[in-house]
Amino acid sequence: MNEIPGNIDFSGLTVRRLAPSDQAMIGEHREAMFLEAGGDPATLQVMTEHFRPWLGERLLDGRYYGFAVLEDDVVAAAIGLMSIEWPPHPAHPTQGQRGYVLNVFVEPAYRRRGLASALMKLAEAEFAQRGIGFAVLHATEVGKPVYAGLGWAATAEMAKSIN
Repeated sequence: MNEIPGNIDFSGLTVRRLAPSDQAMIGEHREAMFLEAGGDPATLQVMTEHFRPWLGERLLDGRYYGFAVLEDDVVAAAIGLMSIEWPPHPAHPTQGQRGYVLNVFVEPAYRRRGLASALMKLAEAEFAQRGIGFAVLHATEVGKPVYAGLGWAATAEMAKSIN
């Protein structure tokens, strides 16, 4: 499963699959994404310290996969994907898994070029190639219009921190 699915136009930039060597970049993107969304820098630093070893394990065994978009050797954008176990559900009544999109990030110098939308289309093609017919994501306020424009709909999910 090394080919890039979907034949999606990235305006002359190169697309490749994520690799274990991308662990630091993904951690930096994740921290920057949450910081831009209003996160507390000290909390995000702790999150990243714990995220990197979690991610490293999953990049190695393939539980975390996705794509990076590059101009020459510079990462312009990236997206993370997971196939997560989930009981059959009205949204996917015959499948015991769903796709999960996370860590969508476009470097500031590359924004407003459609890279996030292209990455989302690529994610959908990848999920389809893997036989996953339903996917979810958690959107920042900035990301919501991008995802809605691609047909993603808000759900009734709620959350609570359990101490």
